[in-house]
Amino acid sequence: MDRGAIDERFRVAQVIIRDAARCALGYSQNRAALVVESKGPQDLVSEADRATETLIRSAIATAFPGDGFVGEESGSDLSHDGIWVVDPIDGTQDFLRGLPTWCVSIAFVVNDHVEFGLVTNPVTGDVYAARRGSGATWNGSPIHVADAQSLADGPTGVGYSPRSRPEDLAQIMMRLAAQGGVYRCVGSGALMVVWVATGQTIGYIETHINAWDCLAAVCIVDAAGGRTSNFLTEHGPSGAGRLVAAAPGVFHQLTQLLP
Repeated sequence: MDRGAIDERFRVAQVIIRDAARCALGYSQNRAALVVESKGPQDLVSEADRATETLIRSAIATAFPGDGFVGEESGSDLSHDGIWVVDPIDGTQDFLRGLPTWCVSIAFVVNDHVEFGLVTNPVTGDVYAARRGSGATWNGSPIHVADAQSLADGPTGVGYSPRSRPEDLAQIMMRLAAQGGVYRCVGSGALMVVWVATGQTIGYIETHINAWDCLAAVCIVDAAGGRTSNFLTEHGPSGAGRLVAAAPGVFHQLTQLLP
C-alpha cells in the first residue's frame, strides 16, 4: 500500500474517531440504563462498547471496503494487507463507573508496521495522534517522551490483567520500588501508554495486554521518540502479550523488571 493511500486513511480515521468519541460519550451520560455483560473476571462489555465499534467498523467498511479489521467486540478479518485495529472503549470498568480514564483507540497496520495511531479521551477531549515517520501530537501540538535516565526520575505506568499471574505483578512492583520508582495505574492501558509519549510518565509495563489496547498508543510513543518492545512482530495485530514502552534512557531498566 503506497503512502498516499495510507495518508488518506489517516485523514478519514481522524473523522471517524471524533464520531466514535461522541457516540461513546453519549452513552456515558446515561450509564445507569446500559445493558452490561461479563466476559470474564474484571472483563465487562456494554452496549456502548458494541455500538461504538459498530459505528467505527461501518465507517471504515464504507470508506475502505477492501481493508481488514480487528475489533475487541466484533472479531477479526486478517485477510488483507491493511488492517484496522480498534478498541471502541478501552477502560470499560472506568467508563461504567463514571471515571474519566477511558478512551477510543484506532490503529492501522500494514505488514509489520503500525502506520498510524489515534487515541482520544472523550471526557477530556484530548486527542493523541501519530503517523509513522512524521512525529506525534497531543491536541495538534508536538510531543516528546521524558528525558529520564533512572526509574526514580518519574512515575511508571503498570498494567495488570486477570490473565497475568499475580506473582508476576508483585515481582514487577517490588523491583520497581527497589529502584526508587513509583507507579500509576488506571483502567485504560492505551491511556497509560500514551502518557509515556507526552512525558507525563517515563514508562509503561504489562505482562499481558491485547493488540487493540496498545497498538495505536505504541505508534504514538515510537513517533514521540520513545522505545517500545516488539509487540506487533511478536504477537501480531490480534494477539496479546508483554509490552514495555518507555523513554529511551530507562527502556532497558524497565525491561529488566519483567519476570
